[in-house]
Amino acid sequence: MRMWGRYGAAGLFLIHQDDPEFRVLMQHRAAWTSQGNTWALPGGARDVWETPEEAAGREAFEETGIHPTQYAVLGSKITAGPFPADPLRPDLAGDWSYTTVLGLAPEALKVAANEESFELRWVPAGEVASLALLPAFAQAWPDLRAWATKMLG
Repeated sequence: MRMWGRYGAAGLFLIHQDDPEFRVLMQHRAAWTSQGNTWALPGGARDVWETPEEAAGREAFEETGIHPTQYAVLGSKITAGPFPADPLRPDLAGDWSYTTVLGLAPEALKVAANEESFELRWVPAGEVASLALLPAFAQAWPDLRAWATKMLG
């Protein structure tokens, strides 16, 4: 698995309530990106000074145009790793991890895709698994869906 970001990475799991279930902001990744032409959450590498929440917010803003002031952060969780230091990958710090940040938007916010995306779409939770998902996201999706459902009460 190719990992990005010396200090780990983070993604924004942005949802909004929609009867009878919630919708998720999904990113159809451009072909030239790592594991391109798959669907996942907006996100990317953390900078050394950033918390996972800050990194997820910055990356999501860069990739979607949605500013962190437009949603409420409900929580975060590590969804990959931490992985030990790898002497063959000195570009990664030891204990690399991917953190997913759960955000709640008041509505299906308008988005503006950058060059890293073919498309951004608000997808009903029940339809997410039918997309061509990035493998790591596909593995995490059942737990993420259950987490969001629980947080929405």
